[in-house]
Amino acid sequence: MKKICVALSSMLLILAGCAEKNPVLTVAGGQIQGVQDGEVYSYLGVPYAAAPVGDLRWKEPQAVTPWEGVKVADHFGPAAPQAPHTEGNPYTSEFFFNGDPEFSEDCLYLNVWTKAPGKTGKKLPVALWIHGGGYTAGWGFEPEMDGKEWAKKDVVLVTFNYRLGVFGFLPHPLLAQESGHNSSGNYGILDQIAALNWVHDNIAQFGGDPDNITIFGQSAGAGSVKTLVNSPLTGNLIKKAIIQSGGGVSKTPMLVNTNPGAAGEAAKAVFDWAGYDTLEKMRAASTSEIFNLADRYFAETGQRARLSSSPSVDGYLMTETFDAAATEGRIKDIPYMIGFTMNDMGALGNGIANFCELREKAGKPAYAYEFARPLPDDAAGSHKMKGAFHSSELWYTFKSLANSDRPFTEQDYVLADKMLDCWTSFVKTGNPGNGWEAYTAANPKFMIFKLDASGNEASAMGDTITSLE
Repeated sequence: MKKICVALSSMLLILAGCAEKNPVLTVAGGQIQGVQDGEVYSYLGVPYAAAPVGDLRWKEPQAVTPWEGVKVADHFGPAAPQAPHTEGNPYTSEFFFNGDPEFSEDCLYLNVWTKAPGKTGKKLPVALWIHGGGYTAGWGFEPEMDGKEWAKKDVVLVTFNYRLGVFGFLPHPLLAQESGHNSSGNYGILDQIAALNWVHDNIAQFGGDPDNITIFGQSAGAGSVKTLVNSPLTGNLIKKAIIQSGGGVSKTPMLVNTNPGAAGEAAKAVFDWAGYDTLEKMRAASTSEIFNLADRYFAETGQRARLSSSPSVDGYLMTETFDAAATEGRIKDIPYMIGFTMNDMGALGNGIANFCELREKAGKPAYAYEFARPLPDDAAGSHKMKGAFHSSELWYTFKSLANSDRPFTEQDYVLADKMLDCWTSFVKTGNPGNGWEAYTAANPKFMIFKLDASGNEASAMGDTITSLE
């Protein structure tokens, strides 16, 4: 009997030790347990809002539907409906070589990487990543967006999916009338705000500090960052922001619908043509019927369907463009980091410089950068994407180079570590460190991330580079 008691006691101690090592966390909706990989714990596919399906299609995200028992968060949730990534598209071979995940309107899931699960008093800084893809494609768990290296730097990293395309950005007069605030078309951004609120309310369970949240994103994700720091709905939840390849301040707003009323009427005409002339019919249609509506309309009428797929200045989520708000000093009064890649989509440097000088006038720092490392290729030059192309810096800012088939050198890893140091330092303190000075009128310099002619890491403050060296 004594031996049995000793054995039971030992077993209980072992189980208690395991529970402490990989604790069960309580978040909105129920309990979850993650997966341990060395010192980092990942929590994948955690719902942050109810599935926006059926009657919730084209509505603001609702509270998470509770579940029973402990959800083992060991796999990613579905991505939002989008066109499949096909061979021949250079971005397919670069970032989507593993094939597409499941696509579903039930897509509001997030992922967390941390070193301190269950340590509610740890107060690690938090970074919330918003993926790009032109508001019509992408997801928060692409191979380049691995959060493990961020967690190793003592930052809690969160990535997530949000509604895209016609499901995320459809303006329509019937939807505006239903909303209660006479607006429609910003459902994907409202998802992002729901994720931000979820992080604020639950991140302490992962060892994070709800009062130190940085948002960052690239391309359309950067455009989303600009929208969120310009929205009254985000309050004071955002403490810092990083804008990657999303432009700065210019006379032409990027990927913003400034006339949602006209866009809504144009969309209504297409939906009415298809017989979806009530909200009930619009929500009863299948995912594929709605997703393929624009193609069907063009095939049968020869006219392009005007179904908006970008954020709208709707008077509710956004009352003016980011450019107007930044010019007048009405965006969030926080530190910013902003930049682009050497061979980016369009000339972004001037707009970034304009933004930084506006922030200088507001008395807050803005740190500008250019990523100027042409990605290495194999001897056959088999990769279609050349130079420091749009999105190329993501392998470095996440230090996820091992997930790519590019022949990265040891110095590429040195460069990635330096960039990750800068990004995580900014998240922690509002200053990227590493000799990176804020852009000012008197010191109009960018941090140039690059290798020298000998292939050694040689990042330094300087003027922007406009062509391959």
